[in-house]
Amino acid sequence: MRAMAEDSASLELLVAGACAGDDAAFTRLVAAYHEDLLRVAFVITGDADMAADAAQLAWQTAWRKLRNLREPDRLRSWLVAIAANEARQLTRRQRRRSVVEIAVAPESSTAGEPTGAISRLDLTNAINRLTPDDRELIALRYVMGLDSFEIAAARGRSASGIRARIARVLAQLRRELDRD
Repeated sequence: MRAMAEDSASLELLVAGACAGDDAAFTRLVAAYHEDLLRVAFVITGDADMAADAAQLAWQTAWRKLRNLREPDRLRSWLVAIAANEARQLTRRQRRRSVVEIAVAPESSTAGEPTGAISRLDLTNAINRLTPDDRELIALRYVMGLDSFEIAAARGRSASGIRARIARVLAQLRRELDRD
């Protein structure tokens, strides 16, 4: 489905149809991009249920504001930015919990080598200590694969500022991982 949604002509037709109120066109957009929204929201919230809520809220916002999208070829980054904003808002509203549950899925490839699982757990903990804004940047860049220009357009900032902020966040993560 994503290949069809990434085709510029097909994407423009889908967006135009959804803007005109075509439920089927909007449903196809949801099918093509929902997993992307869930992934970025999960990285920001660290919670599968909150990520699902953020994605749902993002789709509601997208339905209302789709007519404001000026460049249909930027639909993916626009949708991801909406989901990231919703995830940040949900995270801010959530009360701090004293106990954080981290679900670690067993992997057969690390059965003989626990250091890989420990390193992933250390990275997960370090990412969870970042602010929601910083987690959003990491998610947009490394989970969604957006470049600094796409992130800048979605967040209303300069590409060089985005690159500098990502570099600072990565340096912070490196320091925390070295300390652990």
